[in-house]
Amino acid sequence: MPLFVAAVLACSSCSKKMGGLSSDNFNVAPAQLTAEGGQVPATISGNFPVKYFEKKSVVTVTPVLVYSDGETKGTPFVYQGEKVTGNDQAVSYKMGGNIAMKTSFKYAPEMRQSELYLDFAVQRGNKTYNLPRVKVADGVVSTSEIANASGVEPALGNDKFQRIITDNYVAKILFLIQQSNLRNAELNSSDMAAVKAAINETKSVENKRIADINIASTASPDGAYDLNERIASSREKNTVDHMKRSLKKDKIQSEISAEFTAEDWDGFKELVNASNIQDKQLILRVLSMYNDPAERESELKKLSSAFTQLAEEILPQLRYSKVTASIETIGKSDEEISALASSDAKSLSVEELLYAATLTNKESEKLAIYNKATQIYPNDYRAYNNIGRINFENGNFDEAEKLFNRAAGLNSSAADVKMNLGLIALHKGDVQKAEAAFGSAAGVSELPGALGTLYTAKGDYQKAVAAFGSVKSNNAAVAQICAGDYNAAKNTLNGVEAKDATTYYLMAVVGARTNNESMVSANLKESVKLDAAKAKEALTDMEFAKYSVDNYIK
Repeated sequence: MPLFVAAVLACSSCSKKMGGLSSDNFNVAPAQLTAEGGQVPATISGNFPVKYFEKKSVVTVTPVLVYSDGETKGTPFVYQGEKVTGNDQAVSYKMGGNIAMKTSFKYAPEMRQSELYLDFAVQRGNKTYNLPRVKVADGVVSTSEIANASGVEPALGNDKFQRIITDNYVAKILFLIQQSNLRNAELNSSDMAAVKAAINETKSVENKRIADINIASTASPDGAYDLNERIASSREKNTVDHMKRSLKKDKIQSEISAEFTAEDWDGFKELVNASNIQDKQLILRVLSMYNDPAERESELKKLSSAFTQLAEEILPQLRYSKVTASIETIGKSDEEISALASSDAKSLSVEELLYAATLTNKESEKLAIYNKATQIYPNDYRAYNNIGRINFENGNFDEAEKLFNRAAGLNSSAADVKMNLGLIALHKGDVQKAEAAFGSAAGVSELPGALGTLYTAKGDYQKAVAAFGSVKSNNAAVAQICAGDYNAAKNTLNGVEAKDATTYYLMAVVGARTNNESMVSANLKESVKLDAAKAKEALTDMEFAKYSVDNYIK
């Protein structure tokens, strides 16, 4: 379609001014201006009609977005008549010419209610004049701008509290070749003494208990398999009997688990690999070539000098019973930790104190605990980070930034702090700095929400949706709406745990985009009920341009 309606000229000499222009046949893509990645892009196309463009004139066309507080000019485009000497696009007087202007405006909230115009400045020789502005579009849809850093859950500096800590005490009882009798020297070793002491301690220490006593016995892989099986079994039985007598003597009740391995080839391979035996690689190659135990032994014995070293250095270490006592230390209960956090915080470890903050839903109590943690453990970054997190969630971004920087000063490599500083950058509009920070925050559980919001801010909605994954948040729904997946957005909004005015507002947007008026009406009412400011927002939102919004929010 032609861009302009040809002006009715007074004469055919083309010496008079060009006539006014009409907006009827202008094409703007997208037809509804939309904020994307902080910009409002638009492509305006059309054509200068036949016998319109004066041969010696230059026309500068400037897109202008006009709103209540002012206007923003886009990139000017210059077109010249066919008798003008220059490098701009020439337009034929007789044939007319097509034009295409690709422009973009940095988004500002006041652009929600705006009009896109074209300004025309004409120059002919030393004379200049302006044609009347032509309106080509109305308003800017700004749903993408609803997603922002404040809607992201900052990273928590997690505690490492474990209520039950298991320590394993291990002792090996070695046997002579083809023997299974327990020797006093082995039973009285320092390792065995430590095992028995740990077991005995469970009688006197209230918060310690035996989780398991295990005995694993084996024989070295030399000799006949049947013989080795009998020897390993006998070693197991003798060791179990000894431990039962020891427990009975000390009046300790505990089950004993036990198993034996006839020939410990895995242990053999491990010891050879760690040794300095000259023919180590040859021995390992034999192990890989033969699976049958008898064949392996036969081939190894052919390596006479190497086998001698094996018999002296490796095989004696594989004739054993390994005693493992698993002792559990039971930590304080939640009730005890909460009480001490209030009455005697110094008696708690830093892990217990940080854990105590997770046991309350009251923000004031969390802050009190974290503040105590900074006083008692001033070199641990996590309490500063977590106080910053609370400030961020409350919109105190400057204070949050100070605290995140304090945390970073104590641990510059902490991924959770890097993510939170990235959120501060994103809040300030520094997308590049935010992206770099998020790139150093791998493994942080809150990172998907941050990355999804970052990609939404960049206008990369498909990447944003992928980054959010299964996150159920308002920001995630914004990305899905902008990507055109309205069913996914609806499911996400339904899954938001703490629904707020924005949640219902976005549900109304989904209703508008799917032509569901009852969905628009019901959700706008709910949104305004939670936040009266949403009424004004809805009245100026191009998403609801075709609906009688004022009737829904009364």
